[in-house]
Amino acid sequence: MAGSGGQGSAGNVIAAVCSFFIPGLGQLVQGRVMAALIFLLLGAAVWVVTFGMFGWIVNIVSCIEAAVWKGPR
Repeated sequence: MAGSGGQGSAGNVIAAVCSFFIPGLGQLVQGRVMAALIFLLLGAAVWVVTFGMFGWIVNIVSCIEAAVWKGPR
C-alpha cells in the first residue's frame, strides 16, 4: 500500500495532503477503510453542527494522523 513505507514516506505525505482536503481520504489511500469512514463521518458532523466554523480542525487532525501512521504492526 501507499503508506507502508513508514512515517515520512512519500505515501504518507500523499495521504496527508489527501486528508487535508477531505478528512478520511488519506486513510483510505493507506488502505484503512474503518479509519477513513470514522474521519469522514466525524468531519461531516462537525462541519454541520458548527455551521462550518470548526470542521477544519477535523481536517487537520486527519491530515496529521495520516502523516504519522507507521503501518501495520
